[in-house]
Amino acid sequence: MFPIKPEHNPTLSEALFFFIIIIGLISYFIVGLDTVPHIPILLGIILLVAYGLIKKIPFESLETGMIAGAKSGMGAIFLFFLIGILISSWMISGTIPVLISTGFSFIGGTWFYGIVFAITAIIGVSLGSSLTTTATIGVAFIGMGDVIDASMAITAGAIVSGAFFGDKMSPLSDTTNLASTIVQVDLFEHIKHMSLTTIPAFIISFILFVTLSPNQSIPLQDVHQYEMALEATNLIHWLSWLPLGILVFCTIFKIPAFISLALSSIIATIIASILGNIAPIEIWTVWFDGYTASTDFEPVNELLTKGGINSMLFTISLVILALGFGGLLFVTGIVPSILQAFQSKLHQVRSIIISTAATSIGVNILIGEQYLSIMLTGETYKGVYKKAGLAPKALSRTLEDAGTVINPLVPWSVCGVFIADVLGVPVMTYLPFAFFCLLSPVITILFGGRGLKKQH
Repeated sequence: MFPIKPEHNPTLSEALFFFIIIIGLISYFIVGLDTVPHIPILLGIILLVAYGLIKKIPFESLETGMIAGAKSGMGAIFLFFLIGILISSWMISGTIPVLISTGFSFIGGTWFYGIVFAITAIIGVSLGSSLTTTATIGVAFIGMGDVIDASMAITAGAIVSGAFFGDKMSPLSDTTNLASTIVQVDLFEHIKHMSLTTIPAFIISFILFVTLSPNQSIPLQDVHQYEMALEATNLIHWLSWLPLGILVFCTIFKIPAFISLALSSIIATIIASILGNIAPIEIWTVWFDGYTASTDFEPVNELLTKGGINSMLFTISLVILALGFGGLLFVTGIVPSILQAFQSKLHQVRSIIISTAATSIGVNILIGEQYLSIMLTGETYKGVYKKAGLAPKALSRTLEDAGTVINPLVPWSVCGVFIADVLGVPVMTYLPFAFFCLLSPVITILFGGRGLKKQH
């Protein structure tokens, strides 16, 4: 279970009351007032601290809970620093420009959103990381969508759907390995069992994206104008493919993400220096502030001006606040009280599946962290599934169907904040079009109990 021990044991009605108040507060500020998520999360923290003090929880315990919550996300935070550097270094090495230029050869037809979804899914399975996929090929596709005047909301929805299909189905994915490990199921048995709900969600999503794609072909002259401008940057070279190859190589051999991203960024920077794309003295400025394009074609400047550690600070600050908020929800006993209430009332297969999915979704909404949605729900329901005689793989599949893919749909979550920042499309804008992420929990709730036989 989560390492933070509750200092208070509220009743279920009290815990649910605060759950509704806090979620209502956050939703009102983000959706109703259109504020940045930092403000309502900070107000939620203040509200929870006040609640804890009223319940005579020492401030030292509340502070420890906040720190422990934030500490749980430090691994992701360090990766965010490196992803900011990765994007800027891939810009100056020509890796992202060459991906955009190559992508134009695939989008000349009328299936743009479907192609974005399919290619992003393939890259996602190859890399095993939704965030890396979004920050690399996703950035390239969002740029292409802008070039052809496609809907940014649908394009982002297709990118997110494909990236999280890959995150869910790749044997290299940390969430996939985490779900199988928590429930003690063989990794490939877990992936095979997930296909029962994942493949239908993929097919339906692909059909929807194809249906929504523009009917008319993209004017070749518009594409040609951008291709000419990209070539004029002098960033594109055959060596530009090397940083992507390094990243794929590291992923295949299961080299830790921190090392993989750092190595790819360093190789990309060296390539940029060799090709003369950047003066050595400017490298460190680009690593921090990102790359700024300066061509004669303003749309390409907007397309390529990205990256840097500075671009990640908004995301990092919100992740720290959100995870500290999650820590307070545990130390005050609100989340433990709600989770414990579920366990004693579950007997039927369908109710168990629905409750598991609801808990995974609820943890994502309350805490905004997909790893915790898998860990907490998995630990909470292992005994329930065993008592009901259900196969552990049914639990691991539901954890992914309603845990992994929901995180990018929560505006204050780790993935949601990161994706909105990198793609430049707010979560609430792309949410209705993230079809795969929306369909996965629906399919597991409607059909997840079918074919499951109790083990005796």
